[in-house]
Amino acid sequence: MSRIAKYPVDVPKGVEVLLGDAEISIKGPLGTLKQFMLPSVKVERNGDKLLCHAVPGAVNGGAMSGTMRALVNNMVTGVTKGFEKKLTLIGVGYRAQAQGDKLNLSLGFSHPVVHSVPKGIKCETPTQTEILIKGIDRQQVGQVAAEIRAYRSPEPYKGKGVRYADEKVVIKETKKK
Repeated sequence: MSRIAKYPVDVPKGVEVLLGDAEISIKGPLGTLKQFMLPSVKVERNGDKLLCHAVPGAVNGGAMSGTMRALVNNMVTGVTKGFEKKLTLIGVGYRAQAQGDKLNLSLGFSHPVVHSVPKGIKCETPTQTEILIKGIDRQQVGQVAAEIRAYRSPEPYKGKGVRYADEKVVIKETKKK
């Protein structure tokens, strides 16, 4: 059995949990998140805690109980605090500008790159070389950040490109004769 599934998920005040047969819904001050429940894992409420147990006889219940617990914990954290990723643009002339649900990027191409931000995600640009991506769904925030980074990922010789704020890029030495 997964060791992480042994720890209960704390449900803070102001967060509503609805357990259905095949879906769990968590509503908090920042919004509502829904997650499909795996048939091999049983989620039950015990006071202000949520517990994930493997269904006896299920093939992969022990392995998936830890995954389900992590998903539920991320949902509770998302509707209370939210998640954010910070991207940095490194390079001469690299700029970003947020306009509503669009993110305009100048990344050294002959054309500007316009990234449309999905519903539920907010993009902010505190400076021209920083992008803040915020939302309540951890997977969606990470996916949007990865898509923006993929337009111009950091290259290994000068380190230019879009990178996460905490990312370390190892610079290669150029080829010598």
